[in-house]
Amino acid sequence: MMADRRVGEPEVPVLGLLGPRTRHLLALEFGSRAEFDDPRLAWRRLFAETLGTFMLVLVAAGGGILHGQGQISLSAAVVAPGLMLMAIILFMGAVSGAHLNPGVSLAFAMRRDFPWKRLPGYVLFQLVGATLACLFLEAVFGNIQHLGATLPGPGYANWQALLMEIALTAGLVSVILGTASAAQNVGAIAALGVGGYIALAGLWSAPVSGASMNPARSFGPALVSGDWSSYWVYVVGPLTGALIAVGFAFALRGRGGDPISYAAGSGALDPGALKARQRLAQLIESGELPLSRGGGGEDAPPASTGERPPGDTPSG
Repeated sequence: MMADRRVGEPEVPVLGLLGPRTRHLLALEFGSRAEFDDPRLAWRRLFAETLGTFMLVLVAAGGGILHGQGQISLSAAVVAPGLMLMAIILFMGAVSGAHLNPGVSLAFAMRRDFPWKRLPGYVLFQLVGATLACLFLEAVFGNIQHLGATLPGPGYANWQALLMEIALTAGLVSVILGTASAAQNVGAIAALGVGGYIALAGLWSAPVSGASMNPARSFGPALVSGDWSSYWVYVVGPLTGALIAVGFAFALRGRGGDPISYAAGSGALDPGALKARQRLAQLIESGELPLSRGGGGEDAPPASTGERPPGDTPSG
Protein backbone atom coordinates (compact mmCIF):
# COMPACT_ATOMS: atom_id res chain seq x y z
CA MET A 1 0.00 0.00 0.00
CA MET A 2 1.64 3.21 -1.14
CA ALA A 3 0.78 6.80 -0.29
CA ASP A 4 -0.35 9.18 -3.01
CA ARG A 5 2.43 11.61 -3.82
CA ARG A 6 3.06 14.83 -5.67
CA VAL A 7 5.44 15.23 -8.59
CA GLY A 8 9.00 15.34 -7.31
CA GLU A 9 8.02 14.06 -3.88
CA PRO A 10 9.77 10.88 -2.70
CA GLU A 11 7.63 7.79 -2.69
CA VAL A 12 6.98 6.84 0.93
CA PRO A 13 5.08 3.72 1.94
CA VAL A 14 2.27 4.37 4.37
CA LEU A 15 2.19 0.96 5.99
CA GLY A 16 4.96 -0.78 4.07
CA LEU A 17 7.60 -0.01 6.69
CA LEU A 18 5.43 -1.51 9.43
CA GLY A 19 5.56 -5.17 10.33
CA PRO A 20 2.49 -7.44 10.42
CA ARG A 21 2.20 -7.17 14.21
CA THR A 22 2.30 -3.37 14.09
CA ARG A 23 -0.31 -3.23 11.34
CA HIS A 24 -2.51 -5.57 13.36
CA LEU A 25 -2.17 -3.41 16.48
CA LEU A 26 -3.06 -0.30 14.46
CA ALA A 27 -6.16 -2.06 13.17
CA LEU A 28 -7.17 -2.96 16.72
CA GLU A 29 -6.63 0.61 17.93
CA PHE A 30 -8.25 2.49 15.07
CA GLY A 31 -10.87 -0.02 13.97
CA SER A 32 -12.26 -0.25 10.46
CA ARG A 33 -10.97 2.53 8.20
CA ALA A 34 -14.23 2.40 6.24
CA GLU A 35 -16.16 3.25 9.40
CA PHE A 36 -13.76 5.62 11.14
CA ASP A 37 -13.08 7.68 8.03
CA ASP A 38 -16.80 8.39 7.62
CA PRO A 39 -17.44 11.94 8.90
CA ARG A 40 -21.06 10.98 9.53
CA LEU A 41 -19.80 8.92 12.46
CA ALA A 42 -18.49 11.98 14.30
CA TRP A 43 -20.88 11.06 17.10
CA ARG A 44 -18.16 8.64 18.19
CA ARG A 45 -15.96 11.58 19.18
CA LEU A 46 -18.70 13.07 21.31
CA PHE A 47 -19.53 9.74 22.88
CA ALA A 48 -15.84 9.22 23.63
CA GLU A 49 -15.58 12.64 25.30
CA THR A 50 -18.71 11.95 27.36
CA LEU A 51 -17.54 8.51 28.46
CA GLY A 52 -13.99 9.62 29.14
CA THR A 53 -15.03 12.65 31.19
CA PHE A 54 -17.53 10.51 33.10
CA MET A 55 -14.77 8.07 34.06
CA LEU A 56 -12.31 10.82 34.96
CA VAL A 57 -14.75 12.77 37.15
CA LEU A 58 -16.08 9.56 38.71
CA VAL A 59 -12.59 8.83 40.01
CA ALA A 60 -11.60 12.43 40.81
CA ALA A 61 -14.79 13.48 42.60
CA GLY A 62 -15.34 10.03 44.08
CA GLY A 63 -11.85 10.11 45.52
CA GLY A 64 -12.59 13.52 46.99
CA ILE A 65 -15.71 12.18 48.70
CA LEU A 66 -13.94 9.17 50.19
CA HIS A 67 -10.98 11.25 51.32
CA GLY A 68 -13.36 13.69 53.00
CA GLN A 69 -14.93 10.71 54.80
CA GLY A 70 -11.49 9.60 55.97
CA GLN A 71 -11.67 6.33 54.05
CA ILE A 72 -8.72 6.89 51.71
CA SER A 73 -5.59 9.03 51.93
CA LEU A 74 -5.10 12.31 50.11
CA SER A 75 -2.32 10.66 48.10
CA ALA A 76 -4.70 7.98 46.84
CA ALA A 77 -7.37 10.56 46.01
CA VAL A 78 -5.03 12.66 43.83
CA VAL A 79 -3.08 9.83 42.18
CA ALA A 80 -6.19 7.92 41.09
CA PRO A 81 -7.30 10.52 38.46
CA GLY A 82 -3.84 10.46 36.90
CA LEU A 83 -3.95 6.69 36.57
CA MET A 84 -7.47 6.83 35.17
CA LEU A 85 -6.44 9.40 32.58
CA MET A 86 -3.57 7.18 31.44
CA ALA A 87 -6.04 4.38 30.81
CA ILE A 88 -8.50 6.65 29.00
CA ILE A 89 -5.83 8.05 26.67
CA LEU A 90 -4.59 4.58 25.83
CA PHE A 91 -7.97 3.02 25.09
CA MET A 92 -9.74 5.84 23.24
CA GLY A 93 -7.30 8.65 22.56
CA ALA A 94 -7.32 7.83 18.84
CA VAL A 95 -11.08 8.35 18.64
CA SER A 96 -11.50 11.89 20.01
CA GLY A 97 -8.07 12.96 21.19
CA ALA A 98 -9.22 12.31 24.79
CA HIS A 99 -9.44 16.00 25.72
CA LEU A 100 -11.88 15.57 28.64
CA ASN A 101 -11.23 19.20 29.51
CA PRO A 102 -12.54 22.43 27.90
CA GLY A 103 -9.15 24.05 28.42
CA VAL A 104 -7.42 21.31 26.46
CA SER A 105 -9.95 21.55 23.61
CA LEU A 106 -9.44 25.32 23.47
CA ALA A 107 -5.67 24.94 23.41
CA PHE A 108 -5.73 22.37 20.60
CA ALA A 109 -8.03 24.62 18.57
CA MET A 110 -5.72 27.60 19.03
CA ARG A 111 -2.80 25.44 17.91
CA ARG A 112 -4.71 24.48 14.71
CA ASP A 113 -4.71 20.84 15.83
CA PHE A 114 -8.48 20.77 16.34
CA PRO A 115 -11.32 22.31 14.29
CA TRP A 116 -12.96 25.32 15.94
CA LYS A 117 -16.41 24.17 14.88
CA ARG A 118 -16.07 21.06 17.03
CA LEU A 119 -15.21 23.06 20.16
CA PRO A 120 -18.80 23.78 21.39
CA GLY A 121 -19.82 20.13 21.00
CA TYR A 122 -16.76 18.86 22.83
CA VAL A 123 -17.24 21.27 25.73
CA LEU A 124 -20.95 20.49 26.01
CA PHE A 125 -20.44 16.73 26.14
CA GLN A 126 -17.53 17.05 28.56
CA LEU A 127 -19.89 18.90 30.91
CA VAL A 128 -22.56 16.24 30.35
CA GLY A 129 -20.10 13.46 31.21
CA ALA A 130 -19.01 15.26 34.38
CA THR A 131 -22.62 15.81 35.43
CA LEU A 132 -23.57 12.17 34.86
CA ALA A 133 -20.61 11.06 36.98
CA CYS A 134 -21.74 13.25 39.87
CA LEU A 135 -25.35 12.10 39.56
CA PHE A 136 -24.01 8.56 39.88
CA LEU A 137 -21.96 9.53 42.93
CA GLU A 138 -24.99 11.21 44.51
CA ALA A 139 -27.01 8.04 43.99
CA VAL A 140 -24.30 5.98 45.68
CA PHE A 141 -23.17 8.26 48.51
CA GLY A 142 -25.81 10.95 48.79
CA ASN A 143 -25.05 14.68 48.64
CA ILE A 144 -22.06 14.67 51.00
CA GLN A 145 -18.63 16.32 50.96
CA HIS A 146 -19.87 18.72 48.25
CA LEU A 147 -19.74 15.63 45.98
CA GLY A 148 -15.99 15.99 45.72
CA ALA A 149 -16.10 19.61 44.53
CA THR A 150 -12.79 21.44 44.15
CA LEU A 151 -12.60 24.31 46.63
CA PRO A 152 -9.79 26.44 48.06
CA GLY A 153 -8.28 24.63 51.01
CA PRO A 154 -8.71 25.78 54.61
CA GLY A 155 -6.74 28.96 55.18
CA TYR A 156 -6.41 29.77 51.46
CA ALA A 157 -8.22 32.58 49.67
CA ASN A 158 -9.79 32.46 46.22
CA TRP A 159 -6.94 34.45 44.70
CA GLN A 160 -4.39 31.97 45.99
CA ALA A 161 -6.33 29.05 44.56
CA LEU A 162 -6.72 30.98 41.29
CA LEU A 163 -2.98 31.52 40.91
CA MET A 164 -2.35 27.85 41.69
CA GLU A 165 -4.86 26.70 39.07
CA ILE A 166 -3.31 29.00 36.45
CA ALA A 167 0.18 27.65 37.08
CA LEU A 168 -0.88 24.00 37.29
CA THR A 169 -2.99 24.14 34.14
CA ALA A 170 -0.28 25.92 32.18
CA GLY A 171 2.01 23.01 33.03
CA LEU A 172 -0.59 20.35 32.26
CA VAL A 173 -1.57 21.75 28.87
CA SER A 174 2.10 22.27 28.00
CA VAL A 175 2.70 18.57 28.62
CA ILE A 176 -0.35 17.63 26.53
CA LEU A 177 0.58 19.88 23.60
CA GLY A 178 4.22 18.84 23.75
CA THR A 179 3.62 15.09 23.72
CA ALA A 180 1.14 15.55 20.85
CA SER A 181 3.55 17.45 18.61
CA ALA A 182 5.48 16.07 15.65
CA ALA A 183 8.69 17.32 17.20
CA GLN A 184 8.24 15.34 20.42
CA ASN A 185 5.51 12.77 19.85
CA VAL A 186 6.18 9.71 22.00
CA GLY A 187 3.11 7.70 21.17
CA ALA A 188 1.50 5.73 23.97
CA ILE A 189 4.06 7.00 26.47
CA ALA A 190 2.33 10.38 26.21
CA ALA A 191 -0.32 8.87 28.48
CA LEU A 192 2.33 8.36 31.13
CA GLY A 193 3.48 11.98 30.84
CA VAL A 194 -0.01 13.45 31.17
CA GLY A 195 -1.23 11.05 33.85
CA GLY A 196 2.01 11.39 35.79
CA TYR A 197 1.76 15.18 35.71
CA ILE A 198 -1.78 15.12 37.12
CA ALA A 199 -0.73 12.81 39.94
CA LEU A 200 2.36 14.86 40.74
CA ALA A 201 0.46 18.17 40.68
CA GLY A 202 -2.17 16.80 43.02
CA LEU A 203 0.33 15.37 45.48
CA TRP A 204 1.74 18.76 46.37
CA SER A 205 -0.96 21.30 45.46
CA ALA A 206 -4.29 19.65 46.32
CA PRO A 207 -4.40 21.25 49.79
CA VAL A 208 -4.33 24.71 48.16
CA SER A 209 -6.86 24.49 45.31
CA GLY A 210 -7.85 20.85 44.89
CA ALA A 211 -5.73 20.64 41.72
CA SER A 212 -8.70 20.67 39.35
CA MET A 213 -7.05 22.07 36.19
CA ASN A 214 -10.35 21.30 34.45
CA PRO A 215 -13.57 23.36 34.38
CA ALA A 216 -15.60 20.23 33.53
CA ARG A 217 -14.23 18.32 36.52
CA SER A 218 -15.33 21.19 38.80
CA PHE A 219 -18.63 21.76 37.01
CA GLY A 220 -20.20 18.36 37.73
CA PRO A 221 -19.92 18.50 41.55
CA ALA A 222 -20.96 22.17 41.62
CA LEU A 223 -24.10 21.53 39.56
CA VAL A 224 -25.28 18.37 41.30
CA SER A 225 -24.41 19.47 44.85
CA GLY A 226 -25.67 23.02 44.28
CA ASP A 227 -22.47 24.51 45.72
CA TRP A 228 -21.18 27.15 43.28
CA SER A 229 -18.97 28.91 45.81
CA SER A 230 -15.59 29.70 44.26
CA TYR A 231 -16.52 27.93 41.02
CA TRP A 232 -15.34 30.92 39.01
CA VAL A 233 -11.81 30.13 40.20
CA TYR A 234 -11.97 26.80 38.39
CA VAL A 235 -13.12 28.37 35.14
CA VAL A 236 -10.89 31.43 34.98
CA GLY A 237 -7.82 29.64 36.33
CA PRO A 238 -7.70 26.64 33.95
CA LEU A 239 -8.68 28.65 30.87
CA THR A 240 -6.03 31.27 31.61
CA GLY A 241 -3.46 28.54 32.17
CA ALA A 242 -4.41 26.92 28.86
CA LEU A 243 -3.87 30.20 27.00
CA ILE A 244 -0.46 30.61 28.63
CA ALA A 245 0.45 27.06 27.57
CA VAL A 246 -0.46 27.88 23.96
CA GLY A 247 1.98 30.78 24.15
CA PHE A 248 4.67 28.47 25.54
CA ALA A 249 4.04 25.98 22.71
CA PHE A 250 4.40 28.70 20.10
CA ALA A 251 7.70 29.82 21.62
CA LEU A 252 9.02 26.25 21.79
CA ARG A 253 7.73 24.74 18.54
CA GLY A 254 6.21 27.48 16.42
CA ARG A 255 2.73 27.09 14.94
CA GLY A 256 0.95 23.77 15.21
CA GLY A 257 -1.10 21.98 12.58
CA ASP A 258 1.23 19.15 11.56
CA PRO A 259 -0.35 15.74 10.83
CA ILE A 260 0.84 14.07 14.04
CA SER A 261 -0.44 16.89 16.25
CA TYR A 262 -3.72 17.02 14.34
CA ALA A 263 -4.29 13.28 14.69
CA ALA A 264 -3.42 13.45 18.39
CA GLY A 265 -5.65 16.46 19.05
CA SER A 266 -8.60 15.59 16.83
CA GLY A 267 -8.61 11.82 16.74
CA ALA A 268 -8.01 9.79 13.60
CA LEU A 269 -11.53 9.64 12.21
CA ASP A 270 -10.99 12.11 9.34
CA PRO A 271 -10.04 10.96 5.83
CA GLY A 272 -6.27 10.79 5.49
CA ALA A 273 -5.47 11.77 9.10
CA LEU A 274 -4.07 8.39 10.10
CA LYS A 275 -2.21 8.00 6.80
CA ALA A 276 -0.64 11.45 7.08
CA ARG A 277 0.39 10.82 10.66
CA GLN A 278 2.03 7.49 9.80
CA ARG A 279 3.78 8.97 6.78
CA LEU A 280 5.22 11.90 8.69
CA ALA A 281 6.31 9.69 11.57
CA GLN A 282 8.15 7.39 9.15
CA LEU A 283 9.96 10.33 7.56
CA ILE A 284 11.06 11.59 10.97
CA GLU A 285 12.21 8.16 12.18
CA SER A 286 14.11 7.47 8.96
CA GLY A 287 15.98 10.77 9.21
CA GLU A 288 14.60 12.04 5.90
CA LEU A 289 12.76 14.82 7.71
CA PRO A 290 14.92 16.24 10.52
CA LEU A 291 12.97 18.64 12.72
CA SER A 292 15.87 21.05 12.94
CA ARG A 293 13.72 24.16 13.10
CA GLY A 294 11.85 22.93 16.15
CA GLY A 295 8.36 23.65 14.80
CA GLY A 296 6.56 20.52 13.70
CA GLY A 297 4.25 22.46 11.42
CA GLU A 298 7.05 24.13 9.43
CA ASP A 299 8.73 20.82 8.62
CA ALA A 300 5.63 18.80 7.87
CA PRO A 301 5.59 17.46 4.31
CA PRO A 302 2.88 18.74 2.00
CA ALA A 303 -0.40 16.90 2.01
CA SER A 304 -0.66 14.14 -0.56
CA THR A 305 -2.71 14.58 -3.69
CA GLY A 306 -6.37 14.50 -2.84
CA GLU A 307 -5.79 15.36 0.84
CA ARG A 308 -6.36 18.65 2.58
CA PRO A 309 -3.88 20.06 5.06
CA PRO A 310 -4.79 18.81 8.55
CA GLY A 311 -6.07 22.18 9.71
CA ASP A 312 -8.48 22.30 6.78
CA THR A 313 -9.69 18.73 6.94
CA PRO A 314 -13.50 18.64 6.67
CA SER A 315 -14.82 17.19 9.90
CA GLY A 316 -18.08 16.20 11.40
